[in-house]
Amino acid sequence: MRNLARRLSTSVLAMAVAVAAFGSPAYAANPYTPASACNDEFGGSWTQVSDGHRSIIADDGADLGDVYLMYNSTTGYNCVTMLKTKYAGTGSSIKASIKVDEEGTARDWHSDNGFYKYYAAVQRYGKGMCIQYWASTLYGGFWQGNGRDSWGNCI
Repeated sequence: MRNLARRLSTSVLAMAVAVAAFGSPAYAANPYTPASACNDEFGGSWTQVSDGHRSIIADDGADLGDVYLMYNSTTGYNCVTMLKTKYAGTGSSIKASIKVDEEGTARDWHSDNGFYKYYAAVQRYGKGMCIQYWASTLYGGFWQGNGRDSWGNCI
């Protein structure tokens, strides 16, 4: 019995040292950049646009991730991606959304939402049109998000 208790305490200690040394997989660094996430999903060459970044900070101050608006000048497409900071590498509910104002007529939001490990990404054609973008993540039972809900980047 004493031998079992000793092995158990050794195992618990080894696990604690491993977590302290290597960190929890819930806090792994996100290997994607905004451009690589858009390229991974849609191909092409992507550039971050002016006023195309917002951080998603939870009500308790936790850094949950970032939302980016990217543009592909060759195709005229915009890409919105939400890159996770907290819980990167672990599946959780996230959402990236874009709305394009076509000739002064606002269209519906288009979204990519799911249970993802690193990012969500959505694209829409928007050459010469104004864009709104938003992203959110489920944290502590509530959706936390950020973006731009006014028209901009009318490229």
